[in-house]
Amino acid sequence: MDYDKLSVVMRRLALEAGDKIMEIYNADDFEVKTKSDASPVTEADEAADALISAGLRAEFPDVLLVTEEQAASHSQRADTFLIVDPLDGTKEFVHRRGDFTVNIAYVENGVPTRGVVYAPAKERMFFTLGDGTAVEEAGPFAKTSVGELTPINVSDADNAALLVVASKSHRDQATDDYINKYAVADSKSAGSSLKFCLVATGEADIYPRVGRTMEWDTAAGHAVLHGAGGKVVRFDDHSPLVYGKEGYANPFFIAYSPSVELKKA
Repeated sequence: MDYDKLSVVMRRLALEAGDKIMEIYNADDFEVKTKSDASPVTEADEAADALISAGLRAEFPDVLLVTEEQAASHSQRADTFLIVDPLDGTKEFVHRRGDFTVNIAYVENGVPTRGVVYAPAKERMFFTLGDGTAVEEAGPFAKTSVGELTPINVSDADNAALLVVASKSHRDQATDDYINKYAVADSKSAGSSLKFCLVATGEADIYPRVGRTMEWDTAAGHAVLHGAGGKVVRFDDHSPLVYGKEGYANPFFIAYSPSVELKKA
């Protein structure tokens, strides 16, 4: 894989998808449908998926593409693949809360090594460079040229005063019970894969997820966090979270700065 090309293409497609999503987001009304798993899907999900899929297949025709909105791709497997959630945080989108992202990632042998997370409503863009290191780009964002980049790194956490981020739409008692095992200075909520990026930038130290997610929800944020020096492990035994699993479903997990002293579940 030409990683420099991959970085450029993923970033450009995320921006193009973001434009399409915001066009629909800012409209007076948009259609919301319900998928077979009872989760919502909008015309923005579908439009962004079509755009990203066409772009990736044109540039990387020999790489398996797995995307949330194309059920046929969920039964396909490969050691190396691209994985996409064209609009992560659909509930945030529907309620016009802004915490939604475009996620595109590249997975090699179970590890997300490259990725982009773009939050168009918040005008925040995080991605990995060709060498795998993670950066945040300052807007405004141009499709054909990259703006000012800031390398991002996880925090040197103070275990006596941790900064925690948790899900906005899926916060529950089990999550709170686990967070209460730590000495917490501040706890915030965020939607979509932005939570990984807040850990990657040091704005949070730890993000525990005690709830259902799919690999397309997490791979891009995982890649960004990995590029910033962070880790993502299973909630139960703290082994690395791996990708390419049957059905692309994740177990519960913890994303964190390695300076955090992890507690047992």
